Amino acid sequence: MEKEERSGKPSLPQESAYSNQIKLERVCLIDLEELKEHEEIRPDYLEELKNEILSDGILKMPIAVDRKTYIILDGHHRLHALKKIGCKKIPAVLVDYHSPDIEVIPWREGEKVTKEMIVATALAGKRMQPKTSKHMIRVEGKWKHISCIERFINIPLDELK
Repeated sequence: MEKEERSGKPSLPQESAYSNQIKLERVCLIDLEELKEHEEIRPDYLEELKNEILSDGILKMPIAVDRKTYIILDGHHRLHALKKIGCKKIPAVLVDYHSPDIEVIPWREGEKVTKEMIVATALAGKRMQPKTSKHMIRVEGKWKHISCIERFINIPLDELK
């Protein structure tokens, strides 16, 4: 469970890990057009991910989204991959971005990023550089990448079109 999430394979804590901390809602399907982005994507990775999703025929994991503003906290590349594939909906785990159990830190040393910057950028329809923000969530007193709440769902692409 302590495995570093940068490997692309997030650790998956037990559901009870969140019981007294952050309120998680069920995975729900959201129209792609309702989501607000705050970061650019990397075209090389987008193409690789799109091809993987097409090859699998499923989307393995939902994205993480603020339940009030629909700002994407994790999953920009999955969003764009599904758009390229022709999907209209995406599964998302909704969270309260204003919770003290969610923080944002920069990926690159020496840069500054805050929740307020993320919200202002997304609501203005602007984008930061790829991999500017790294959203973290407190689980059992430890900070982990927010992808740890994105449970495997394996939804067929046909259900997202």
